[in-house]
Amino acid sequence: MKTREDIVCEIYAIVCNVETHSLDPGRRVVARGEGMETEEEIFRANPQLAKLLATDFKALVVGHRQGNGLYHYLPPKPAPIHGFVYVCQLEEVELFAQSLDFLSLLVDARLSISVDEVIAACLRYASRAYPDSEAFLIKAGREMARLLSSDVQRLNSVLKRLR
Repeated sequence: MKTREDIVCEIYAIVCNVETHSLDPGRRVVARGEGMETEEEIFRANPQLAKLLATDFKALVVGHRQGNGLYHYLPPKPAPIHGFVYVCQLEEVELFAQSLDFLSLLVDARLSISVDEVIAACLRYASRAYPDSEAFLIKAGREMARLLSSDVQRLNSVLKRLR
């Protein structure tokens, strides 16, 4: 018999920053591979890079799936520290973005980068999951108009980036 804690909780998040840095704080990151055509080629020619560099990302949690439910709000507990991260398949993006309730989490987010850029990029990406991407973007634009009705300048800024 499964308990509530045994039910797997998949967390959905939107990547809002990616940064590659040296593991040695005193060492500057230098691009390698001039003239090489693929990342694999660069790492084959410079095997030390895998031990010298780390890539970190920040993601904003916008929902979760638990059991048969799909929720557009924060999960009951955070992701485990050693949880794996996967890119959603377009079918999963389409299912999640059928409800745009997650946009309120994005609109209210406080990020070190422009949250409006993150919103627009998220919506452009999600639109790729739909056969009629323009209809999805119109629906998303209407939801953004509802959420940002008191901030027309910000709304216009997001809408311009949806093209």
